[in-house]
Amino acid sequence: MKHWTEGFDDDDADETLVRPYTITGGRTAPERDDLALITLVTTVSDAFPEPGRGPRRLQPEHRRIAVLCRRPMAVAEVAAALDLPVSVTKILIGDLIETGQLRARPPMAFAHANGLPDMEILKAVRDGLREL
Repeated sequence: MKHWTEGFDDDDADETLVRPYTITGGRTAPERDDLALITLVTTVSDAFPEPGRGPRRLQPEHRRIAVLCRRPMAVAEVAAALDLPVSVTKILIGDLIETGQLRARPPMAFAHANGLPDMEILKAVRDGLREL
């Protein structure tokens, strides 16, 4: 059996290796099911609670998300910027939404028509693909 750190370059030895479930407090799945890859998240205010306060201890990654999301960013962009799996990022974003530090906005196409995409847009895309 291989150790999980095998295969890392020696150049990476200076970096701290933390398993994702450590960052999320042992949680492996997001509690929210409304965070898609293209959901936009934005920081609500510059005020941010002290580390270790509130119902869940905030990690340094929470702070990085709050800083990154001062301008709206998609969930996938946040995950890429943090270099974390999307599932871990969704858990952290969910924590910040729960504490009122972030606001999530569903993609505009899904925000209309009770969460369903506009059929006219889908037909136009289909027709355009057929013409290729």
